Amino acid sequence: MAKFKMKVGHIWLFLFLFLRSPSVSGFSELSFITEPSDVTVLPKDPAVLDCQAHGLPPVIIKWLKNGVRLAESEHIQFLPNGSLYIPKIKHTKEESDEGFYQCLSKNKFGAILSQRSRLTIASISEFVLHPLPTEVTEGSVARFSCAVTSRPPATVTWEFNQSTLPLQTDRITVLPNGVLQIHSVQLKDAGQYRCVATNIGSRLKSREATLRVVQSVGAETHRRPRIIAGPQNMTVSLHQTVVLECLATGNPWPIISWSRADSKPIDVYKAKVLGNGNLVITDVKSKHSGVYLCRATTPGTRNYTIAAANLTVQVPPSIVERPESQTRPRAGTARFMCQAEGVPTPRISWLKNGEEVHLNGRIKMYNSKLVITQIIPEDDAIYQCMAESEQGSVLSLARLIVVMSEDRPSAPRNIHAETISSSAILLAWERPLFNAERVIAYSIHYMKAEGLNNEEYQVVIGNDTTSYIIDDLEPARNYTFYIVAYMPMGASRMSDQVSQHTLEDVPLRTPELHLISHNSTDIRVSWQQLPSKLSRGRVSAYRLSYRTAADSAVISVELPQNSTEYLLEGLQPDTIYLFRMAAATRVGWCEPSAWTSHRTPKTSSHKVPSAPICQLEPLNCTSIVARWQTAPESEAVLGYRLRYHEEKQPEQPVIQLQAQTYTYTISGLDPRRRYRVKILAFSQLGDGYETDQAISTPGCVSARDQMAATPPPPDHVTVSANSSSEVSLRWKHPTFTSGKAVSYTVRYTIVGTHNASALRYLQTTKENVTVQNLDPNTRYEFVVRLHVDQMSSPWSPAVYHHTLPAAPRRPPTGLRVTLIEEDTALVSWKEPTESNVVVTHYTILYASQTSWMAGRWQIIQREGSHTMALLEKLEPGNVYMVKISASNQVGDGPFSDVVELAMKRGNAQHSKKAWHSHSFQHTVVFSDGLYHIDQRSMTGIIVGVSIALACIVMCALILISKGRPRKSSSNKAIPETPGEGLSLHHECHVENADALIPMMSTRFMDAKNSNIVINGAGPAMSKRWLLCNKDISTPIENNVEGRVSLYEAGKTILRYEEHLRSAPSSQEINFGPFHAESSQGSDGSQETGDSGHYSNEESNEEMSNPSTNQSSRPESFGPCDDASTVEMKPSFQVENEQICLSLQLSASDTARSCRASDGS
Repeated sequence: MAKFKMKVGHIWLFLFLFLRSPSVSGFSELSFITEPSDVTVLPKDPAVLDCQAHGLPPVIIKWLKNGVRLAESEHIQFLPNGSLYIPKIKHTKEESDEGFYQCLSKNKFGAILSQRSRLTIASISEFVLHPLPTEVTEGSVARFSCAVTSRPPATVTWEFNQSTLPLQTDRITVLPNGVLQIHSVQLKDAGQYRCVATNIGSRLKSREATLRVVQSVGAETHRRPRIIAGPQNMTVSLHQTVVLECLATGNPWPIISWSRADSKPIDVYKAKVLGNGNLVITDVKSKHSGVYLCRATTPGTRNYTIAAANLTVQVPPSIVERPESQTRPRAGTARFMCQAEGVPTPRISWLKNGEEVHLNGRIKMYNSKLVITQIIPEDDAIYQCMAESEQGSVLSLARLIVVMSEDRPSAPRNIHAETISSSAILLAWERPLFNAERVIAYSIHYMKAEGLNNEEYQVVIGNDTTSYIIDDLEPARNYTFYIVAYMPMGASRMSDQVSQHTLEDVPLRTPELHLISHNSTDIRVSWQQLPSKLSRGRVSAYRLSYRTAADSAVISVELPQNSTEYLLEGLQPDTIYLFRMAAATRVGWCEPSAWTSHRTPKTSSHKVPSAPICQLEPLNCTSIVARWQTAPESEAVLGYRLRYHEEKQPEQPVIQLQAQTYTYTISGLDPRRRYRVKILAFSQLGDGYETDQAISTPGCVSARDQMAATPPPPDHVTVSANSSSEVSLRWKHPTFTSGKAVSYTVRYTIVGTHNASALRYLQTTKENVTVQNLDPNTRYEFVVRLHVDQMSSPWSPAVYHHTLPAAPRRPPTGLRVTLIEEDTALVSWKEPTESNVVVTHYTILYASQTSWMAGRWQIIQREGSHTMALLEKLEPGNVYMVKISASNQVGDGPFSDVVELAMKRGNAQHSKKAWHSHSFQHTVVFSDGLYHIDQRSMTGIIVGVSIALACIVMCALILISKGRPRKSSSNKAIPETPGEGLSLHHECHVENADALIPMMSTRFMDAKNSNIVINGAGPAMSKRWLLCNKDISTPIENNVEGRVSLYEAGKTILRYEEHLRSAPSSQEINFGPFHAESSQGSDGSQETGDSGHYSNEESNEEMSNPSTNQSSRPESFGPCDDASTVEMKPSFQVENEQICLSLQLSASDTARSCRASDGS
C-alpha cells in the first residue's frame, strides 16, 4: 500500500534502500543442500539423518532433538558432511531415540534451521477392536472387523479356522482397513474367524470370533433397503488409500451407488468399487476431500436410503508467499511477509538465526507477518518463516541488512489528526527541526489502539507534502499514528504518537437468524449480537420483518438494541414464513438481509421430537461443523435429517444420520458464502420440529484466494449537474460473483487541488448519490470505491464535471458616491468578493429621499466590465440614496447597503450645470456615451469661438507686421466633426496642425475645481490645431491646478507638464485629438465621462520650419477670413473662459499669447 511522491533524483536510491531489493532477495550466503526427512527404523538398528549446508566457510552444523541442542557422544555422532548417525536405536521406557530432529547451520552471516524430521521406531500395539461373534441367516451377509494401532500402518489379513482365508470367491471381500465381508452366506461359511496384523517389526493375531449360519425357512418377505455398515468420516494423509464402506441389505437385494454431495464427479482414475459397493480411492489428493453419499436403492423402485461420510485429506504445509531479504537503515522498519497453506491450516512462527524471535513492543507479529520497527544493528540477522502442522514443517529464509548512518534527521513535529469520515482520518505534521532539507520521504505508521498485538500498517509518501489522508480505516475505531522521516542513508526516530477515532457507519451486515418452532403455531427467532467489526458502531435498534410466502404484506417489529430473540405466536400451522432483519446505528439503517424461510410444523396429536439445539462453526474456508443435541424429554429418536444450501440456491439432498450421531462436517463449500443449515429429529411418530440456522464461511488464507477475493471497482461512473452547487453521481455494480456489495465510498475534490484536507468523502449503500455544497462554475473530480465482505476495491477511474454557474450571492463591495459637479455624482464600486462567479451587468438604483420613501427608484445598468457610472440631473439640496447589485445570465444578486449622498444648495442656473444626459428619460438603459447640448450651452460655445477667432486674427496681423515667424507659446485645440472646419483670413498663419498626442503620460491634470471641462461624449473623428499670438505687456500666470483625476489605467486623461529649457521659461497646454475608436474599448470611459485624450508633446519640427506648417494645413480650414465661423458637434459644450499663458519670445520683443479655451 506504499505510495510514493518523490523527486526523480531520489527514486532509485529510495527503491534500493526502502523497498525489497531484488539483489538482496537472491541471498545465498547460507542455505541447505539436503535436509533430514522422516525415517522409520527397528529397535537396535542404526539410523542416519542427512543434512548438508552451503555457505561462506566456515559452516558449522549442530543438531536438535525436540528443540533441545544435542551433544556429540558415543551414541550420537556427527558425520563430517553434517549428517547425524545413531549406531544403535534405543527404545525403552527410560530412554528412546524416537522424536523430532532438526539440524542448525551457522556461519558469520547468521544461522538457519532445517525442516523437522520424525524418527519413528516400528511397533504394533494390542488390538483395540477384536472381531465379535455373529449369527446370520443363510443367503444374507456377514461382517467382521478389527482395529490395531501400528507404526507404520499394519497390513490386516484374515484366518478361517486358523488357516489363511481363501479369497478366490467373489462372495468374500477383505477391505484394506481390516473389514471382512461375506455375501450370500452359505452353511459352509460357519466357523472361527480372526484377523492378523503385520508390519515391518511385528505380527499380531486377534481373538477368534464364531460365525453361526441359520438355515432359512420359506420365502423371504419384501424388505426395504437398509444400510447396515455405512461410510465413516475419515481423515487421511496425502497419497494414502481410503476405503469407504457401504454394506446394505433388503429384499430384493439393493443396488449400491456413490456420489458427492457437491455434485462434483468422482475421480474414476483413482476410485474403484470393491466387492458389492465399497468405494476405494488410492493415492488420495486434496481434490478428493468432500462428502460422499452411499445410496442403496431397491431395483425397479424409488425406494432408497442414503448414508454419508466426510473425507478430509490432510496436506503438508507449503509456503505460497515467501519472505524476501531487505536492506533497511537504522531506525527504519522492516516487514517480512509469509503465507502458507495446508490441511489443517499450518501454524506460522518466526526464527532469528535459528532461534524463536522474541516479540516485544518493537518487534511484532501480525497474523503471519513479522514487523520490526526502529531497527537497531542487532536486528541484522537471518530470519526464517516456519510453517508446521501434524503433517510436517517447511521453512523459508530471508536476511535483514542494517545500514548505519549517523547524520539522521530529527523526528517530524506537531503531529495532528482530524477525522474526516467513518473510514478516513487526515494526518498533518511539521517538518523535522534538523536536517529537514535532506528528507526524501515520510513513512506513516498506524494501527488500532484497542486490543493486543494489532497489526501495524505503513504508508510511504514523498517529501513534498506534510499532510496525508488515510482512507482504509474501520468505522468507530480508535487508531494511533506516528511518522518517521527518511533520508538517503538513514531514518529519524519515530514522532510522538497521536490517537484519533473514526466516525460510526451503518452496520456492515445483519446478524445471522436462528429459527426454531416448539409447536405448530409459533417460531422463535434468535440472533447473536454483531461484533464491533460488523456493527461499525453501537447498534441502536433491530428491525425484524416477516410475512408468509403467499402474502406480500410485510409486518415489521422494531426491537431494542439489547434484544437477542423474539417469539412469534399465533401463526398458521404448516405454513412457510419468510424473515429478514436490519440493524441500525446512530448513522442509519443497513441493508436488510435476504429473506429466510421457515415452515411451521403440521398440527398433530402425537408428541414428536422437539427441535435439536444446534451450533454451527466454520472448520475452514470450505467446511462447516454442525453439532447438536436433543432435549432430554424428547421422544425416542430414530435418527436425524440434515439439509443445507447456499442462500438463494436450491437445497441439497437430505442427509440421514443415525440416532447416536451428534456432529457432522459439511465440506466442499465455497469461501465467503452464506449457508443455511436445517436439522430435525424423527421418531416412529414422524418428523420432529426443525432447527434453522445460518452461517458464513470465512475467506481462505492462501495468496491465490486473497487475490481472487479482491473486488473490482465500480464501473460506468457518470455525473450530471442538478444545480450550481449539486450534482448526481451514478455507477454500476461490477460484474463479479465473489460477494454482495455492501457499501460504496465516493471521494471528490476540486481539480488541481494538492491539499489533502480538501478531499471530501461520502458513503452510501446505493448505486447513486447526490453531492451537495459544491462551488459553482468549478471543475470537480469524482472517484468511487466498492466495499465487499470487509474488503475494499481500488478507486474507479476518475470522472470530471464542471458545475453550473450561479447567480451572484454577494453584492458589489466598496460602493462610493462622489459629487463631481453640483448636479452630477460619480458612483464607483468593486466586484463581488466571491470566486467563480461571472458578472454580466450591474444594476444601480438611486432616488431622492422623497422618492425613496414613496418607493420610486431610478434605474441604471452598466456592463459587467465597468465599475463606475455617472448620476446626473441631481437636484441641489436633496439627499440621494444609492445601492447596487450584480447580475448574470443565471439571475440577480442581492443589493448592497444603501449609501447616502447629500447635495449642496446652489444656483440652479450655474454654468457648471452643463453635464446633463437625456438618457435618464428611460427607466433602464445602457450608456451609449453620448450627451446632448441644450440651447444655453450652444450660445456659450458660439461666443467662445468668436473670441478665439478674434485673437487668432490679431495674432496673425502682428506676425505679418513683424515680418518673421513667431513661436507660439501655447496650442489651442478645437474639436470639430468631419467635413466641418474653420474659415480664416488668407494671411493668417496656421501652426501645429494635426498634432498627434499619446494616450498616456507620466503627469496628469485633474479637471475638478478648474475651468477645464472633460467631455465624456465619445471620440471625435479629427481635431485641428490653431494658434494665434498677441503681444501682452505683463505675463499672466497659469491658473490651471495640477491634480490627478485618473481612476483606472487606460481611461482618458488630461495631462499637464512643464519643460525647462535654456530659453526663457514657457508653459504649454496641448489639447490632443480624440481617438476614433469606440469608447466601449476604453474600459469604462463612458461612465466617468473622461473620453478626451490630452498630452504635452512639442512639435519641434513645426516650430523650426514654419513653411512646413503652412503646407501641412488641412483643407478643412479653408481660407483665412475675418468672419470666421465655427460649427461644432452638438454633443460638446464650451465654457466662456480663457487660459492665458505668458511666453517670452525675445529680449527686445514681448508678445502676448492668448488662447480661447474650447475645452473638450
